Order: sequence, then structure tokens, then C-alpha cells
Amino acid sequence: MRAPGPGAWLARRALTCELFPARPRPRPLARSLRSPVMSGQVSAPSSFWSLRSPPCRASPHADWMSALSPRLWDVPLHHLSIPGSHDTMTYSLSKKLPVSRSASQLLQVLAKVLPCLLQPVVLKWSVTQELDVTEQLDAGVRYLDLRIAHMPEGSPKNLHFVHMLYTTLLVEDTLTEISEWLERHPREVVVLACRNFEGLSEDLHEYLVSCIKNIFGDMLCPRGEVPTLRQLWARGQQVLLSYEEEGAVGRHPELWPGIPYWWGNQVKAKKLIRYLERMKSCGRPGGLFVAGINLTENLEYILAHPAASLRNLTLPSLPRLSAWVREQRPGPGPRCTNIIAGDFVGTGTFVSDVIRLNDKLLAC
Repeated sequence: MRAPGPGAWLARRALTCELFPARPRPRPLARSLRSPVMSGQVSAPSSFWSLRSPPCRASPHADWMSALSPRLWDVPLHHLSIPGSHDTMTYSLSKKLPVSRSASQLLQVLAKVLPCLLQPVVLKWSVTQELDVTEQLDAGVRYLDLRIAHMPEGSPKNLHFVHMLYTTLLVEDTLTEISEWLERHPREVVVLACRNFEGLSEDLHEYLVSCIKNIFGDMLCPRGEVPTLRQLWARGQQVLLSYEEEGAVGRHPELWPGIPYWWGNQVKAKKLIRYLERMKSCGRPGGLFVAGINLTENLEYILAHPAASLRNLTLPSLPRLSAWVREQRPGPGPRCTNIIAGDFVGTGTFVSDVIRLNDKLLAC
């Protein structure tokens, strides 16, 4: 099925705005009175800037949800096709910060003995995204994979993102950036998956949840039945926040339980696709879930390719993985997909391929 032309897009956009006119939203307190402790550190620019693609000034997918056919406005989010980014924040990892506590003991020892040699190697195998979070949202990504950590010997309430190394960006600053983007795109909805929680005590969990509530305010959709776009627009809600810590979820109705993520842990695309097909044969989960098309290196592969990186591993496999994506179908069926997350989402046709799967729902 051919994608609708610009005339159809504008007509849908006009109809959306007529039925759901934008309403002013009070600015949450946290944006004007930021925490002096957590906000005291200025976030540095990405240490991996050389890999990033130039930002798209007029992305055709910045408002793709509001441009969907009205026939899809009453489809629950877990039956739509939604593009996501795996390890969203890794564009800001820094080789000047410590190796994660979740890394193997050998790796941590080597990092202390040979930091100048080891940490650049760890960095190039840990970076999964080139676009920053605003660029990913502009590109059409609507699921963000946020791995959160409290860095050893860091400031008491400064929370960072982590994937083998820590990011220079702080969690509160990034959540505020996402919230400000949503204010500029009031018909777009994001699924935020807060995960990992390395080094977070119960007090830090409560602090993080309070930041989430202050920053997003009434944008948050409380947990319950998975809503439709029409329901979210009518309520002015734009954020479903998955939180992989059961205690916090039990205490706060604004948080959703952890979203299942199909992670194949494979170096080769062929084996990853075989894994995903096996998961589909077992039947999809009942709510939101993620099929990850991200490849994963292992020690054997790294030793055999000492000059390579995760980018070198991923990019040659994108055509094959994209072909698999284009074969998928959203919807309630047992073999249907929902969120599909990948690495280096600004490369190739990944985002467009995932969004266009929603056209298959119109053919039913």
C-alpha cells in the first residue's frame, strides 16, 4: 500500500486539530524551580559527536501520530506499530566516566589499571544511537529505552544514564527536554521505559518518581487499560511511563509495570530474526511489548574484530533487518508486533518502515 501524499497528511492534520483543539497546559513546577542539587551539574555535549548525523530540520515523521488515518484513532496503542530506540541515551556516553558497576569484575579491574586503553574500546561497543533525544523524537521514535543509574561517588541526587559507561547527561535534564518537545507536539504520545536502576536506593527511586511527576504533570497517563490516541488526546495525556521496579509501581498509579522486551542477544541478523520468529510463535504479550532488532556483540566477536565497533556490526545488517520489519503486521493477533526498537535509528528506513506497518490495519 502506498503511503498517503502530502495533501492527505494535511487533511488529516487539519481534522485532528479541529476535533481536538490544543489546550493550554499549566507549566509543571519542576521546570521553573529545578532541584538545586540535581541541576547543579551542567550537562556536557556528547563525547561521540563525530558519529552523529546532521539533524533533520523538517522531519516528515515529527507528527506522524496526529497524521494517522482517523480510523486508527480508536486502536489501542498496543495494537499499533510504534518505532523505538534501543539504549536511547548512549549518544552521550563518556569515556572519561567510570565503567558501569554492572560490568564484569575483570572489566572493572582493567578499567582501573588501563583506563586510557580500555574505556575508548568499551565506548565504541556501547554506543547504539547517533541522534540525540530530540532528534530521535523528531525522526518519529516514540519508545525511549532509558537505563538509569546513580554513578559511584557521584553527587547524592545526580542520576545519569548507563550502558557499560555513564552518560554526561543527567536524567532530570533529559526528561525535561522530552517534556518540552511534547509541548511543541501536543498530539504525539511517547512510551518511556525507565529501566536498569543501577545503584538506586529506595530513597532515590522516590526522588526520581517525584521528578517524573513534577516534570510531566498531567501529561502522564495513569496505568490501566492501554488507551487509544483519541482517549489520550481528549485527556491531554502524552506519556505512558514504564518503570521496572515493582515497589515504586505499587506506590504510584502514574507508573506502568515494566514492558516486555524481546532481546535476542545475537551477533548475526539471521539468528536474531530466527529468535524473533520463535517468540512470535509463542504468542504476543497482552499489553505493550517491544521486539528488539538490535544486534549484540560478544567477546569472541570483539577479539576477532579489534578495530570494529557496534556501528560496524549493525549497519551491514540493516537491510536484512529492515526487510523483516516490513513483513510484520500490528494488531491483536498472536503473531502481531507492537513496538519495534533498533539501534542507530537515524540510519536507513527503519522509522518509516515501522510507521507504515499501520497502513496494514486499514486494509482489514
